[in-house]
Amino acid sequence: MLRLALPSNPEWRDPTLAFLESCGLGVQRPSARRYSGAIPSVPGISVLFQRAADIPGKVEEGAVELGVAGLDRFSEIHVQDGYGMTLIEDLGFRRADLVVAVPESWLDVTASADLADIAVEFSDKGKQLRVATKYPRLAERFLLSRNINRFVIVESGGTVEAATAMGYADIIVDITSTGTTLRENRLKTIDDGTVFSSQACLIGNRSLLAQNPEALVNAKVVLEMVEARLRASGYYSIIANIKGDSPQQVAAHVQEYPEIAGIEGPTVCQVHSKEGSGDWYAVTMVVAKEKVITAVEHLRKLGGNGITVSSTAYVFEGRCQAYERLLAAIGEESTGGDE
Repeated sequence: MLRLALPSNPEWRDPTLAFLESCGLGVQRPSARRYSGAIPSVPGISVLFQRAADIPGKVEEGAVELGVAGLDRFSEIHVQDGYGMTLIEDLGFRRADLVVAVPESWLDVTASADLADIAVEFSDKGKQLRVATKYPRLAERFLLSRNINRFVIVESGGTVEAATAMGYADIIVDITSTGTTLRENRLKTIDDGTVFSSQACLIGNRSLLAQNPEALVNAKVVLEMVEARLRASGYYSIIANIKGDSPQQVAAHVQEYPEIAGIEGPTVCQVHSKEGSGDWYAVTMVVAKEKVITAVEHLRKLGGNGITVSSTAYVFEGRCQAYERLLAAIGEESTGGDE
């Protein structure tokens, strides 16, 4: 069985399940109190519900093969030579930023350079700038990159936004999507204080998958469906009826604007008209969303009618790029990283 860890906390669980449903990977869970489930369309997958914050660690340590988690949490715990890897970096939901926030009362502190000055002032007075965060590695790396060298990290397992009000930190580094919670706690972000931009991602353990060929097959199904669904979100399918002397002539007219002629080009086939006329042809093409109106206007100029536009469910390429990256990582693992 391929083990897939999904978030159990509602703010993560609900959009994750909705996304997987849209990918044709709907999860069946016997009860809301059960921490296991299945994906009926892929019988070889066992779903395990875990706290979103714990999933990166579960994948990294080899407790499960795949998981959906925040890219921020995975980046925080991932070690350079670890077995965990991002398979699909952006699933399109749960977007947020890891930011540096300071008290609103620090009116003169608007950028990291100001914060560096504050850290020096604190140090001259025999104090250290205290930084509360759940992301010590990412926070430290960011602060050092901004020449803020005099600080101490205060790891927080609770509500980070309350750290300055409670007096155990001077500033915080925390995740935010709207900034509302920060403002309610009288905190503000600094202008260049975005540490990390995050969203939901699909991660996997390449070592476990390398050892289990059947799990690897099921992982390929997941990657194929998710990648094709994400790719499809950028396209619409257009069908139009156009008069012409031949399929070649109609295709040539449509291709006068290559950028709207479809991914590989239009498909043109003869329409068996009710009137018996043989000079009508159906043109089908898949175009980028931002080109839909342009494509419709072009088809109208060609005399097209009955133009229908519909969203695409999946767009598969010749190869699944995510799966190819996984195979490459497995190959490196089996050769010890040597070519």
